[in-house]
Amino acid sequence: MLSRNYQTISTESCAADIVKMDYRTAAVFKKHGIEYCCGAKWPLKMVCENNSLNPDHVIQDLQDAVRVIQVSPALPFNDWKIDFLTDYIVNIHHQYLRQALPYIKEQLGKFVAEHSKKYPYLPDLENYYNFLNKTMIPHLQQEEEIIFPYVRQIAHAYESKESYASLLVRTLRKPVEDLMHHEHDTLKKVLTRFRSLTNNYTAPDNACTSHRVTFSLLQELDDDIVQHLYLENEVLFPKAIAMEKELLQKPL
Repeated sequence: MLSRNYQTISTESCAADIVKMDYRTAAVFKKHGIEYCCGAKWPLKMVCENNSLNPDHVIQDLQDAVRVIQVSPALPFNDWKIDFLTDYIVNIHHQYLRQALPYIKEQLGKFVAEHSKKYPYLPDLENYYNFLNKTMIPHLQQEEEIIFPYVRQIAHAYESKESYASLLVRTLRKPVEDLMHHEHDTLKKVLTRFRSLTNNYTAPDNACTSHRVTFSLLQELDDDIVQHLYLENEVLFPKAIAMEKELLQKPL
């Protein structure tokens, strides 16, 4: 992976080879208007000169794109306070989705348009993706504007231990169960369909660079959503519901 050998990116490298080593560099080349698919074999120095680009700036962007960011699976999510956990979900997972979804939609759309005759399953894949893309942003807004503020209110009421705390509590279980058992289950079904259609995001041996980039982006999206759903379904919502239940049982 180029991410562990970013120093190998040089002005003598060609865009196609760089993207083959790390799919994340495709976004950099797209930003600068540089072709990176199979025929992009000219040295980066020459490409930058032809496009009036500063090669040092392009190299820096490429190195930034492949930097290693490691999140340990040993992080004590269950011990985090609800305010911190909701902020983490919003700033890490929600922000990722807002940036990634439109970019993947564009990448997938171009790939499907060029390769659907060769791979007949691609329109089906695009339809499932468009469904996910259409429903995800309202889902994030519902969490940020309704669910998470109330979850924080429950946590504050629970931690305050004041006699009036139970008066601040409504009923969280119903909207959360709807979210978990309907919207989240739908997301899981879409991801399952992605995996089935793409053979778990495995491109054929003769796949072009765009094919591999598209599948890698979908794999990254899948990984992020799985972690996102885990934090909500297994950590955040059960913790908040348990707090609410205890508050509702307290006498006024």
